[in-house]
Amino acid sequence: MSIVARQRDPNLASIGTCDRRVAGSRGRFRVHSKKRITSFDIAELAGVSQATVSRALRGDPSVSEDTRRRVEAAATTLNYTVDKNASNLRSKLAGTLALLFFDDPTPDDSHINPFFLSMLGSITQACARQGYDLLISFQELGRDWHADFAESKKADGIILLGYGDYLTHASRLEKLRAKGTRLVSWGAVRPDQPCITIGCDNFSGGRAATEHLLDQGCRRIAFLGDASRHFPEFQERYRGHLQALRTRGIVPDDALQVDAESSQSSGRLALKTLMARAEPFDAIFAASDLIAIGAIGALSEHGIDVPFEVAVAGFDDIPMASYVNPPLTTVQQDTRRAGEMLVDSLLRLIHNEPVASRMLPMKLIVRRSSLWQEVPRAESPREA
Repeated sequence: MSIVARQRDPNLASIGTCDRRVAGSRGRFRVHSKKRITSFDIAELAGVSQATVSRALRGDPSVSEDTRRRVEAAATTLNYTVDKNASNLRSKLAGTLALLFFDDPTPDDSHINPFFLSMLGSITQACARQGYDLLISFQELGRDWHADFAESKKADGIILLGYGDYLTHASRLEKLRAKGTRLVSWGAVRPDQPCITIGCDNFSGGRAATEHLLDQGCRRIAFLGDASRHFPEFQERYRGHLQALRTRGIVPDDALQVDAESSQSSGRLALKTLMARAEPFDAIFAASDLIAIGAIGALSEHGIDVPFEVAVAGFDDIPMASYVNPPLTTVQQDTRRAGEMLVDSLLRLIHNEPVASRMLPMKLIVRRSSLWQEVPRAESPREA
């Protein structure tokens, strides 16, 4: 008759691991099976609850850094590895986030706004730190992308970058939210947003750019960008621009505002429209760097010197802004922090934790495109 014994193996260092040994004819024991280390064993060693272990190992931001390190150290000591597939099956999660880009008019074949490309690296790294895969998808604005993703269950949540006409975009977000889709968006932070939104302080950015141009002696500052409800980020930048003018006692001139979408071609066209109005102007504040760069190109074609005849400022601080001639003064948005906040906010939604829309501060980056005062005042074309 064989005897089955359960006992602690003194040669095993792993806490909570027991061997089942079966006695043989010579009294020796052979290993039959080994108990698998669980999160309860880690909790015992780390001195925390099992629920805390689960949250720490999936990168839940509600767990403090000290506790997370203690849990990870205990897991390493016990040679514990997370079975991602089993964990996802239990939680009915895919372990994947979806990042949706939308069709943008660009001079190359990417059709992706370079501002969003600069945010991509931060989003990818944030997902990797949290143990999530990232599904990147390019969507045409004309398609019913919202219906496709609501039904596919490809990802646990969606990060949206770009949207075209905001009023059309908002109605689609409402349909996604009604179906219980977890999503966060980059855009204007407004009280009527249909989803959690991370964005920049566009109003303060518009005001700061215009104040800088006013400090350079400019008084006829044109605004290039669609300032309607269809483009709420541009609208907020325009509102900040108007406040800066009024604070300095300057009455805004509607003839100095020209609609433009965020592309170089749109910036060139807007500048030509502005010149056709025959209204004098000594500076341009463009609602995006791409619009500003297009406008600089059009000014050059007309033999107008930047910054000595017309100062120019943009918004976004895309990589191209520092390489254009002259280098572009712009309002910088923190794309690294933005990517981190988008991922963090979406994970909080997925895990049913409190989360709210948040606004990032902006920073004015002054470069040569606006610094016309470096020329002696007697030689300045604006003094003529």
